[in-house]
Amino acid sequence: MTGRAHQVAVTGPAHQVAATGPAHRVAVIGGGPGGLYFAALAKQLDPERSITVFERDGREDEFGFGVVFSDETLDGIAQADPRVFAAMSAEFARWSDIDVRYAGQVRTSGGHGFAALDRNRLRAILQRRCAELAVDVRYRTPAPPAERLAEEYDLVVAADGINSGTRAAYATTFRPELDERHARYMWLGTDKVFDAFTFLVERFDFGVLQVHAYPYSAERSTFIVEIGEEAWRRAGFEALADREFARGESDEASVRRCAELLAGHLDGHRLIPNASRWIRFTTVRNATWRHRNVVLLGDAAHSAHFSIGSGTKLALEDALALAASLGEQPTVAEALAAYEAERRPVVESTQRAAQASLEWFETIDRRTGQDPDRFAFNLLTRSRRVTYENLRARDPGFVAAVEAAFAGGAEPVGAATVPPMFRPLKLAALELRNRVVVPPLATFTAVDALPGAFDRAQLTAHALGGAGLVIAGMTAVAPEGRATDRCPGLWNDRQEEAWRQLVDAVRAVSGTPLGIQLTHAGRRASTAVPGPDGIGRPLTEGGWPTLAASPLPWDAASPPPHEANAVELAAVAADFAESAERAARAGFDVLELQFGHGHLVSGFLSPLTNRRTDRYGGPLAQRLRLPLEVLAAVRAVWPAGRPLLVRISASDWAPGGTTEAEAVAICRALADGGVDAVDVSTGEVVAHQRPPFGRGYQTPFAELVRAATGLPTVAVGAISGHDDANSVLLAGRADLVAVGRAQLYDPLWTLHAAAEQGYAGPGARWPGPWAAGSRRPPGPGADRVAPRLRLVREPEPPVHHRWRPGAAGAVDPDPPTDRPGPTEEER
Repeated sequence: MTGRAHQVAVTGPAHQVAATGPAHRVAVIGGGPGGLYFAALAKQLDPERSITVFERDGREDEFGFGVVFSDETLDGIAQADPRVFAAMSAEFARWSDIDVRYAGQVRTSGGHGFAALDRNRLRAILQRRCAELAVDVRYRTPAPPAERLAEEYDLVVAADGINSGTRAAYATTFRPELDERHARYMWLGTDKVFDAFTFLVERFDFGVLQVHAYPYSAERSTFIVEIGEEAWRRAGFEALADREFARGESDEASVRRCAELLAGHLDGHRLIPNASRWIRFTTVRNATWRHRNVVLLGDAAHSAHFSIGSGTKLALEDALALAASLGEQPTVAEALAAYEAERRPVVESTQRAAQASLEWFETIDRRTGQDPDRFAFNLLTRSRRVTYENLRARDPGFVAAVEAAFAGGAEPVGAATVPPMFRPLKLAALELRNRVVVPPLATFTAVDALPGAFDRAQLTAHALGGAGLVIAGMTAVAPEGRATDRCPGLWNDRQEEAWRQLVDAVRAVSGTPLGIQLTHAGRRASTAVPGPDGIGRPLTEGGWPTLAASPLPWDAASPPPHEANAVELAAVAADFAESAERAARAGFDVLELQFGHGHLVSGFLSPLTNRRTDRYGGPLAQRLRLPLEVLAAVRAVWPAGRPLLVRISASDWAPGGTTEAEAVAICRALADGGVDAVDVSTGEVVAHQRPPFGRGYQTPFAELVRAATGLPTVAVGAISGHDDANSVLLAGRADLVAVGRAQLYDPLWTLHAAAEQGYAGPGARWPGPWAAGSRRPPGPGADRVAPRLRLVREPEPPVHHRWRPGAAGAVDPDPPTDRPGPTEEER
């Protein structure tokens, strides 16, 4: 899931010095749209301000093709400079549809809203505006070194692009991280005018080739060709591109090859290069965007993959925020601080979505076995910004078709919608009424390793709350396997009886299937109950020796564990089997084995924690030995027909850890060993992990395992809303979703999700005594009925709108602003 990220360090000033005065004299490095727009806005706000723009290319030089804007960005331009907005609007291509061409079929989703413009026309509009405002734009004039400009001007704005020389000059301050990705792509134009945003996905003998295409004028469309590295080599592009290209030169041989491969989509039209050659995308991040009186803007400060948004869009938003901050703050230093504080959260949010989208396209071959409907839905929801509810509000017909495909066409047209999360699922012989799982949630309330009153109350509440499956958690198979002295166990008769009584008590009020997770905490054992930060420190009193694959402490504050020998490992497998037998006798419907999160078995799987040289260490086949021995021992005693799950950490989020290929190999081995589903988590294997926390950040690993092995998977990790749950399931990224912390916030999360979606079917059964609460309580003003205040009703905006150059209504300078939600990916 990662590229080649590296920090760039160049000798330079180590500390910033405050710029204590206002910005009377401003230098802008780079005359692209971002630099020009900032110059125009800053001059407009203060006509006395002297602004000089240095641009190495000529005024009439043309680079690039079309750029796409969201309505949100256009609203900002309209308010900031109506003249610029009017000039842009006069030339917009507008449409609302997205076409996904895949497997010889086309699926269309409407209601999105796009506005595109020739980048060179945009640049000309901004050049003209700068001339009107008397901005000094010096064409064919490379900028002097930033250090010299910083001495001569009050403010230096570096809008010098993704390969920013200014950023490199002050790398010690900016501390850039450049994440170069694997896939290759090429920017092209075409004289075929597409009438919608179009994703072309074609599978060839060398691999998958995809295109991102959209119109931007009456004569042209942007046409971005993208392909994975290995497929790029197999397709012969490496040989075609095996030379240095001069600045402005195109890889004509590769362009011809692309035209041949994609001729069926070009309909006789040509591909048009403009300094077009194969490149890898680099995500730019900086620790800070400002140094003294020098500030980065646009791609120099940050970049976001082209599949989610235009770099030009982000640069124009930067320009507006920077110009506004200069007008609002008394000094340059305060203005730059305000600019970065305002823009950084917006940019980082965009970059998170862009990263998810980028990785989706890098791994697109995982989804090319899907039917066209689910593939299209998967593509549209790839970034997690566009969701099930969002798409359903835009284009109900599109989502209905995907839902019909998900249901196997079993329901008649016009049947009431059943949200994906409330579809049943059969695991082994067990029928789950819906796809929601309450994962193991430790209570740390056990005394003498016995589940107590709080465990009973929690499991009862969650069983009544409507989930399809509830799993009791962190149950140790041996005394030394407890994570804390307040964790429950299942190694003796007293514990078995306590669990049986708990199961019986829950069953008395709910028919929800119950599961239990068995674990041996390994080197993560013998810790205190975690505090507010979620970290359990080593016990200073009453602790016990810990067992692990290798004698590596969790962190500097932890004692080293004992390296388990062969006799102890055999005992571990036997302990898991005995606890599994007890779980079956206690009445649990489902068993989950904890093979992740740095616990004992996880410690054998990860190369970061397994340094053994015997038959339990070394290559993955040997690191798998203990997990498979434990699985075989459990499989032999766990009743056939009752589901057996395993939780793994598919990534350690640390260099040298478990790879995606290893995660797949682990799950294939588990499938061969008789596992019915995999609970795909990540991390918590090493203390120095760096996971990219965010909504659904672990879901791609569930999708990876599901696509590669065919095993049903449980998606976990920051899934807290029913919209995200439905999106994951309908896209085919997982078969079940585990909702953890949100269940602690609301134990009736599943039932409330049903009420909020207007669903009252068998997938969401309200307990009889609570049936009166199955409707959402009315809030203030719920009984008010609005009067009719319009003499003539305004028509609803059409769901589907195509770009028709020259046709009536093709250019709409005032697009509807009441569309549901943001534009597709907020381009």
